This record gives sequence, C-alpha cells and structure tokens, in this order.
Amino acid sequence: MTAEAPPTKARRKNAVRPAPTPARSKPLEEAELIRWSPEEVVAKQLLPYKSVRSLKEKCYRREVYHHNDGGRISFSPESIRLELQRSLVAPLDTAA
Repeated sequence: MTAEAPPTKARRKNAVRPAPTPARSKPLEEAELIRWSPEEVVAKQLLPYKSVRSLKEKCYRREVYHHNDGGRISFSPESIRLELQRSLVAPLDTAA
C-alpha cells in the first residue's frame, strides 16, 4: 500500500464570484436617509447659499426643495439633487 497525499484545494483562474448581497449595498441605502440641517448645508456648500438665514427664508417661502420634519427644516440627498436640478442653467446655442 502506498500513501496518497490528501487532495489540496486548487484555486481556479476564473472562479465564480458570489453575487452581491444586500449587506454590500446597505451603505448606499443608508446614505439616502441622511438629513442635513440648513447650517450643515451652508457649511458644506451643498447649495449655492452663503448664509443660513437666506436659505431658511427661501424654505419658509417654499422656494427651495426641503423637508419640514416636525417643524424643523432639513435636507435629504434627493432634495439637494432636486434643488440643484431646478436651478440649472442651460447653455446658449450659438450655432444659429
């Protein structure tokens, strides 16, 4: 009787990778739940406003996309995107 070596695990070149799990995409879903105060929006320059007061005034007059959670103004990533899309200026067509 001859002793045989135990089989070793060989790594295949084109190994199948596991499908992405919900745990891997969880940070992206949680990022959509973030809310910023007007002070944070002005400090991080997420919107083109230089003072907190002017941003709040626009929110009171409902001129800016925002959330009014429990009487407090807050901004989600979606409301920031909508506001930036609303204030987008299209370039002039100079080919005429």
